[in-house]
Order: sequence, then C-alpha cells, then structure tokens
Amino acid sequence: MKTTGVIVARFQTPFLHEGHFEMIRFVKERHNKVVIVLGVSVVKGSTRNPLDYTTRERMVKKSFPDVIVLPLSDYKSDAVWSQNLDKLLGITFPIEQFQLYGSRDSFIPYYSGKLKVEEIPKVGDHNASNLRHEISDKVMDSDDFRCGVIYGYYNMYPKTYTTVDIALFKDDNKSLLLGYRKAEGVWRLPGGFSDPTDENYEASALRELHEECGQLEVTPMQYVKSFKIDDWRFRSETDKIITLLYRTTLIFGQPKGADDLDEVRWFSLEEAKNLLEQNKIVQEHCQMLTHLLINN
Repeated sequence: MKTTGVIVARFQTPFLHEGHFEMIRFVKERHNKVVIVLGVSVVKGSTRNPLDYTTRERMVKKSFPDVIVLPLSDYKSDAVWSQNLDKLLGITFPIEQFQLYGSRDSFIPYYSGKLKVEEIPKVGDHNASNLRHEISDKVMDSDDFRCGVIYGYYNMYPKTYTTVDIALFKDDNKSLLLGYRKAEGVWRLPGGFSDPTDENYEASALRELHEECGQLEVTPMQYVKSFKIDDWRFRSETDKIITLLYRTTLIFGQPKGADDLDEVRWFSLEEAKNLLEQNKIVQEHCQMLTHLLINN
C-alpha cells in the first residue's frame, strides 16, 4: 500500500510563497495523496497567528484543490500533541499509512509519535514572521481588504483591558495624592494600563506611579479591590476595562505631575470628600475614591 504524504505546517502568511509551493510539490511528486495538517492556535487572533483555520484552508485549496487540509489544535504537551496528530490521521484515514513532512524550522524536533518523519530541503530564504511584519501596516484599497479587517475583528474573543490605579497616602494616611488633567478639568487617581512587559500588577502600579508622579520611594503596593470602569472610550464597545486599585504610602520624594498628569496635589481626606460632592472627580474614579474614603 502506498503511503499518504502529510505536511504539518502553519502557513500563517497572506499568500503561499515559493517555499510553500516547493514544499507541496516535493511531497506531491512522491505521493499520489497529500494531506496538509494546519496547526491551530488556542489564542484567537494574534500577531503570530493572525489567520484562522478556514482562511488558511481556502488559501491552500485555491492553488492545490486536490490536497486534503485538516486542522490540529496546539497543545501544551508535545507528547500529547504528537498522539493527537497520529490519532487525527488514523481516525480520518483508518486503513492508510503515512509519511510526515516538515521544513527545517518545523514540528519535527517536538514530535514523538509513531509515524516516519522527513525534513524537506529548504528552498529560498522565506520567513513567515518577516512576511507578516512587512505587510502589517500596508493598507490596500479593495473591498476584500476591508472585509478581511472586519472579519478579523469579529472573530476575536471579547477582551478585558487591565488598568491599575494607585492611592498614594502620606501623613499617617490622612493625605491622598490626586492628579489633574487640564483637558478634563477634574481630579483623578494616578494610573494607567498594565503592560505585557510588567512582571505583575504590583509592578504595573509602581511603574505607572513613577511615570505620572516621579521617582518616588513608596511602601510595597497593597491590593485593595477591582472595579469595572465605565470608560467613555469603550462605552459602545464589546471590550471593557477592569482596573485594579492599589494603595501605598510615601516614604521619600516630591511628587510632580508627568506623562498624562498636568499637575498633582495632596488633599486631606475631607478635601477629597468635598471634591466628590462637587463633581470634581473624574466619573470613572468616583467609585474607587468613595471606597477608599469609607474604608480608610
């Protein structure tokens, strides 16, 4: 019985490049039946895996309509993933034998299944990551391009953006630091979005405090409570913001408004309460400040 040639790849590119064509031709010359198994990321929509399975399947079938394309989800265990690959092929084609193929930078080092594996000789210097980067800011004036952008956003998971806000106290917790933005005309707590490079949310809070209020020495960040924020930018969006409120105490330094804050000022708790009553606190922070004043 002749074996079926199986290419295991991702094909996360806007088009099949010459390396892909040579890979498929290489296998088609050796097998009458060719199957392409496309890896499917469990992360829905990302710069590394921007194209879903259906989009890539159609891309392959457009140039190679006789090739069979199957999806295989990524898995944290290489051993289990290898078993899943063998199982997928065995269930889909129960009486066939298989020869697996991959490029030099492929699944091969991680595969521990029972099937034979062969590395396909590299053709050219094609790199999917470079291709994605090259077109990442390229805008095309076509209906297909605009439809693709809409399709991509509609097929992403709804996101929760995480922010951190910081209540900085001094004078035995009798004074609270608030920041002022001229464009808003009201006061707020220092804070901002967490960053993927932050080690944890405490680090996010300390970074934001330093960025907006200067290089202050403070006590360790203490988590207080989380709040869903009715941010005007996301009011009509599916995506929302949840902020983590931290408190800390000033040890040394003179706060100075920077980054998004035009000014910072110390307020007694009574003064902060008056600002709330006079609607001089930004709406998104009223709930947090109320919680701080009640529980301080």
